[in-house]
Amino acid sequence: MGLSVSDVQRFEGARARLEAIAYRMLGSASEAEDAVQETFLRWQAADVGRIEVPEAWLTKVLTNICLNTLASARVRREAYVGAWLPEPLLAGDPMLGPADTAEQRESVSYAVLVLMERLSPAERAVYVLREAFDYPHREIAAILDVTEAASQQLLHRARKHVADGRTRTEVDEAAARRIVEEFLAAATSGRTEPLVRLLTQDAVAVGDGGGKVPARTKAFEGALAVATFLRGLFKPAPAKRAYVGGVPGIYATTANGDPAIVAVVDGRVVAVGCLEVTAEGIAAVRNQVNPDKLVRATALWAAGGFGGTPLHTL
Repeated sequence: MGLSVSDVQRFEGARARLEAIAYRMLGSASEAEDAVQETFLRWQAADVGRIEVPEAWLTKVLTNICLNTLASARVRREAYVGAWLPEPLLAGDPMLGPADTAEQRESVSYAVLVLMERLSPAERAVYVLREAFDYPHREIAAILDVTEAASQQLLHRARKHVADGRTRTEVDEAAARRIVEEFLAAATSGRTEPLVRLLTQDAVAVGDGGGKVPARTKAFEGALAVATFLRGLFKPAPAKRAYVGGVPGIYATTANGDPAIVAVVDGRVVAVGCLEVTAEGIAAVRNQVNPDKLVRATALWAAGGFGGTPLHTL
């Protein structure tokens, strides 16, 4: 028996929340969309009339799909070419989900998504459901088929892993733009000293090209090494323009709530650089240049009123 119009509407009413959960768990917008679509297919095949609490049912099904995806993703990432970074979401992307609390904003920040790669799939599920969506441990335990005590222990371990590497400082949109402008001024000055002053001593720079775009497989570490790399990265060169098919315009925005630099060629996003800001300075520059992970950013860029005059061109 097919779904009624109200059954479809009920699912569509939950879609945004399901996508936000799946993105936080997987770090990939495309995989999140696939997980939500698979959840819909299971909803379509279920005896919906006998499901007492549809929200709980959908969350449980989605979470278990994500857990299976994470298990297989670990195998795929072992064979991934170079560093693996999450798929960035630009400001205004609905998949970012709720941002009312500091915990919700932090759970989707680029830096924390990177740190969550340290977690086991179960730890990641509990962390997302509790920190970002405030599910009680009783409900999380039912979703994961564990005891409440086990859910609490998983959250404790997850928080510890994330906190061990977390130094992020929250900034508003205006502050993010100032940070990007100052960073770009230093990066395009042709000198390393202005950049070194902006970076923490143990700063890192890493890029994800996915084997499709050149990106160093090992991170640059230390302020001087990172500054030297960035100075070269932001130096205009005909070879760079030929490779990306035009003159990249550099814009300031936010991605996952963090200050971000976006490089755009003829309306196509070719790079998103996320800056991890701490009280001591910029602790990390993470560049996503894998074109497969920039499809959504390009679509949002085209639809979202971004653009204007670039701050810089390469």
